[in-house]
Amino acid sequence: MKNIKHIIVAILCLVGSFQMDAKIKLPVLFSDNMMLQQKSNAPMWGWADKNENVTIKTSWDSKTYKTKADNQGKWKVSLNTPTAGGPFTIEVTEGTEKIVVKNVLIGEVWLCSGQSNMEMPLKGFSGQPVRNGNEIIVRSTNSNIRLITIPRATVLEPLDDFEGKWETASPKSTANFSATAWYFGSLLQEVLQVPVGLIHVSYGGSSMEAWMNQEMLKDFESAKIPKTKEDLAKDPNRVATTLFNGMLSPVIGYGIKGCIWYQGESNYERAPEYTALMKKMVSSWRGMWKQGDFPFYYAQIAPFNYGQFHPKDNLEKYNSAYLREAQLKALKEISNSGMVVLMDVGEENNIHPMDKEKGGNRLAFQALAKTYGIEGFEFESPKYKAMEIKDNSVTVSFDDAPNGITSYGKEVTGFEIAGADKVFYPAKAEVRRKSVVLTSDKVTKPVAVRYLFKDYIKAELFSTGGLPVSSFRTDEW
Repeated sequence: MKNIKHIIVAILCLVGSFQMDAKIKLPVLFSDNMMLQQKSNAPMWGWADKNENVTIKTSWDSKTYKTKADNQGKWKVSLNTPTAGGPFTIEVTEGTEKIVVKNVLIGEVWLCSGQSNMEMPLKGFSGQPVRNGNEIIVRSTNSNIRLITIPRATVLEPLDDFEGKWETASPKSTANFSATAWYFGSLLQEVLQVPVGLIHVSYGGSSMEAWMNQEMLKDFESAKIPKTKEDLAKDPNRVATTLFNGMLSPVIGYGIKGCIWYQGESNYERAPEYTALMKKMVSSWRGMWKQGDFPFYYAQIAPFNYGQFHPKDNLEKYNSAYLREAQLKALKEISNSGMVVLMDVGEENNIHPMDKEKGGNRLAFQALAKTYGIEGFEFESPKYKAMEIKDNSVTVSFDDAPNGITSYGKEVTGFEIAGADKVFYPAKAEVRRKSVVLTSDKVTKPVAVRYLFKDYIKAELFSTGGLPVSSFRTDEW
């Protein structure tokens, strides 16, 4: 009798377990308060019983989509989304099981990724404030901005979901949300007057290689692919593939308009390969999203005294100007991209600049002009165009300076010129409308020019719209 009871209990447990497993499930990305990309075929996916029929109904058009789970219980559909609006609901049904996703908005969705300067929340890090962060948090309530943050995870194999939730912007949610992403998204929402969704996927101290998978890194011999958990024992956020697997993988394919990126500080020692890494990462991400060459806008790292990390061997290659140069070069290598310059926000002894507003706003300038076609304002920093040598002077000219350049009346001391001996000397600079004339009594026949090509240094030249000129050099010495 006792054995029969045990058998009955076991059968009931199995049935209960099956019923639990049988319930239809959606990833966290498809949950209450979510945002879908407007005017698109927005992918939606989830899990159900193997080979079972799944029905999805969208309230914005009362359309019904039918699909079938595969042998692994996975299913996927593409939802035809309208012009921005909401709130709406999405009903997902399998048999008698139903999930209703509520308070769904349709608008503009952006992926926001990188390392600590993207991760830094509006409330700041411990002992490291964000300028005016508290005031922004207090005023941040906005039902038309939706936020979701993917939690930190460093793993060996790709994940398909995470713990978290979509939140409507309010002081409680924005305080812990990326400051850079917030400034970007809130300005977009204000100007475009449509809902904006921000998917935040960043991890402080992470290398670019950590955001790439093994296939992307196969041509980079310096990238060491982890094989065991022991390989993740030290600085797992800098180990190749770990963040791609743990944080990016669950969101790949979600419908987005584009991506903003703020990273590079953890690659400053390896600047020569950064451009190629970045080009490969962006092209691979775009391929995985299957949305074509979606916009990719990124922040150039700010000046900082990286030399303090090398008190005994502060080599020239550790000069972060080389990394900024690599990011500048990436502009020509990556289609539909844009870079914002942050030469005016750097802090000598703080790798996390307090001023996150400039970076976030400038990323928004890029998107508003290039992606959304809004005109009438400056969105590009002036860029080195050419140099003309005449006798003992050099005239440096700039592109992307429609209304000219300015030093705001201050003396410009950050230029250097060199002759054939490759020795650089400080140059006297005369700022003209769209050019700078350089001379030095120690260089009679100039050959090369450098501007702010230092580890930590402050911006001196700007467009009249307030956008700083990047550090640059004309030589390859």
